[in-house]
Amino acid sequence: MEITENMKYKRVLLKLSGESLGGNEGRGIDEGMLARYAAEVAQAVKNGVQVAIVVGGGNIFRGLSGAGKGFDRVGGDRMGMLATVINSLGLAMAIRSAGVDAEVFTSTPMKPIAEYYTRDNAVAAMERGAVALIAGGTGNPFFTTDSAAALRACEIGAGALLKGTRVDGVYTADPEKDPTATRYDELTFDKALSDGLKVMDSTAFALCKDNDMPIVVFDMNREGNLQQLLAGGKVGTLVHK
Repeated sequence: MEITENMKYKRVLLKLSGESLGGNEGRGIDEGMLARYAAEVAQAVKNGVQVAIVVGGGNIFRGLSGAGKGFDRVGGDRMGMLATVINSLGLAMAIRSAGVDAEVFTSTPMKPIAEYYTRDNAVAAMERGAVALIAGGTGNPFFTTDSAAALRACEIGAGALLKGTRVDGVYTADPEKDPTATRYDELTFDKALSDGLKVMDSTAFALCKDNDMPIVVFDMNREGNLQQLLAGGKVGTLVHK
């Protein structure tokens, strides 16, 4: 599939939170939200952009919070990994319904539910016009899906890691708590680190910094934002070297 001339990125990795699939409640899977995200992703692919997705599992189970309630951390993280597979399967079906092929890859073998992830197979899927949903985190406990997204973005040679959130970028403080917080159009990794800005968790952030993988934090819930971002529009906050 040829990339259209007005697209800035050839290949991206989109990171979505599990809570975003849960709609207003942030729990379970909201079919309307699933369809909205699928339509946005499908349009990006139709515009010629290769898309991989890593989605969290917090709408179903979050290993870290479970550990605080008596769950063993390793076991809890494994449950969280499985939650990301459920979300990825649902999003893949919604993307197919929107007219674009999608394939789910998992970090640990899960046939016949999904294909085992290798970089080459995920890239091949994108090159033939399918969305590659990479589920199961890194396959290891103690690593978040932010870390998995950073790792996969570097592996597949993405032009950027796009972190879709419910806010429109990175702020000087939490805009939901501090009305005086101001948004950055762009900032460096070092600035984000020195100011303690919560762009991604520290492991993911360090991986992106070390591998010169730009991060764009943007509001995925605003219709058209993804397409505008991919076309080079000023959407969200760009974090770079």
